[in-house]
Amino acid sequence: MNRCADLNLLWARLLLEELHRLGVRHLCLAPGSRSTPLTLAAAEHDGFARHTHFDERGLGFAALGLAKASASPVAIITTSGTAVANLYPAVIEAFQTGVPLVVLSGDRPPELIDCGANQAINQPAIFADYARRLDLPAASENFPATALLSQIDHAMADLNRPLHINCMYREPLYPDAQRSDFSDYLAPLHAWRNDKRAWIDAPTQSHSALPCPSDCQHFAAGKGVIIAGTLTPEQDPRQLLALSRQLGWPLIADSQSQLRQAEGVIHHMDQLWHHSDAKTLLAQADRVLLVGGRLLSKRLLTYLNTQEWQSFWHYLPERKALDPNHRQKRSFVGSLSLLPTLLWGNPKYSGWAEPLQALNAELEQRFHQFEQGPLTELSAARTLSAQLPAQAQLFIGNSLPIRLYDMLAKPRDRAPTLWTNRGASGIDGLLATACGVALAKGEPTLLSIGDLSLLHDLNSLTLARQLTTPFVILAMNNDGGSIFNLLPVPTEQLRQDYYRLGHGLTFEGSATQFQLPYHRPDSLTALQSALDTALSHAGASVIEVVVPAGESAELIVELARQIQTHG
Repeated sequence: MNRCADLNLLWARLLLEELHRLGVRHLCLAPGSRSTPLTLAAAEHDGFARHTHFDERGLGFAALGLAKASASPVAIITTSGTAVANLYPAVIEAFQTGVPLVVLSGDRPPELIDCGANQAINQPAIFADYARRLDLPAASENFPATALLSQIDHAMADLNRPLHINCMYREPLYPDAQRSDFSDYLAPLHAWRNDKRAWIDAPTQSHSALPCPSDCQHFAAGKGVIIAGTLTPEQDPRQLLALSRQLGWPLIADSQSQLRQAEGVIHHMDQLWHHSDAKTLLAQADRVLLVGGRLLSKRLLTYLNTQEWQSFWHYLPERKALDPNHRQKRSFVGSLSLLPTLLWGNPKYSGWAEPLQALNAELEQRFHQFEQGPLTELSAARTLSAQLPAQAQLFIGNSLPIRLYDMLAKPRDRAPTLWTNRGASGIDGLLATACGVALAKGEPTLLSIGDLSLLHDLNSLTLARQLTTPFVILAMNNDGGSIFNLLPVPTEQLRQDYYRLGHGLTFEGSATQFQLPYHRPDSLTALQSALDTALSHAGASVIEVVVPAGESAELIVELARQIQTHG
């Protein structure tokens, strides 16, 4: 009878069952031996959807996407050693954006650390301050099962960031057919085993810190602007549209606010900074209400930092430092639904910035040029924003794709839910994260991604080919990091040798290797047709738009010149 292996498995079962009672519904597993107790427990638990991938880095980002889109914690199971380290980029991104990932890592016991044992590293605290820690001892009957459940509950309480549960297991790891009797050890859990609640049944804490009516009325008595930063669909950002109408103040929507294409907002603010009339008008503002944070536009960040505000209010769904300018301000915490219910009184300058809507409309008219003519990155971004169905999901990659969407997205009554990885704003793991988003929702999903980002995550095409709902990978191939063409690199030679990293590759071979349908449109009409085809395909497809290396930067600079010259 293999009592050590049986106890390992029992602990893993208790751990996963408690996580299930605490809301975990998805398990992402990578293969490995030291994590065998967790894998065996996962395989026999019918309450989890299980997802596998051989690449821990991609697996971590897929779990990130699952957790974002499902608005619930997602667990990752890996073996020991560098397998755990490969999760670091996804853990950092989850920490930066407040996503509850639960890392369950198999580990060697203490006697096999720092002694030359194979695949053994110091795993406790491997994620530094980017994750909570729960370092479990090796499974032992001297450690009460009640303490095991209690520690899990405390570690998971109000979880809004990653949690690393390090699980030490002694060999043997694989149980035999005859199982050990642990009835005495489990006796204190009798009531728990016959219930479905967590061991410690504690309510979720809620925190609100709201302004008083007199503060609201004083704040509303000036010329104000509302700026919507990064917000999730669950936070119901459309509440800000009602607040904008109530105050009569312009609402400037960041691309990540879910409001960038909504009627009633200032859609093209990033480009309106090139318009002298818009800058002159906005210079009159003396109050700002910033909701959320992590703004994309550097021009908007500059405006926030340089404007002389009489009152700067920052409203957050949860308390967090999200102001890189470190301005003096008043900070409030609460759900977005509370904002329109506050007693704002009768705003004195309601409608003070109405001319901004006319300037925004002028710019929108100018952007119609990108709905016809040649196929470029700019016209592709405009087409995508107009054509993707509202019931779909849009995941936009970092670097140039998200900035082109911010510049050119077309206003419309209903737009797709938008997802990004803008916590650390890396180009790694974008395809895997988008696959996780698609898995969570089961809705048509499109990923707009640059060529370097896709090259960085090619392993995750394995995840993409497992999807059974429409999943479109729109690869914008400008042969390297085209965004560096917009930055003041000292010389052109340095730009080409150390920044752009042109590669001369296309993705048709990759699509063939992973058995995915492939399209390479050569016109806007062909792109629209390819999008229609891919969105009707039950699974993943690749659409590649190939453009000259320097074209996008030249078009962006020329567009800015036109706005500055002609408005």
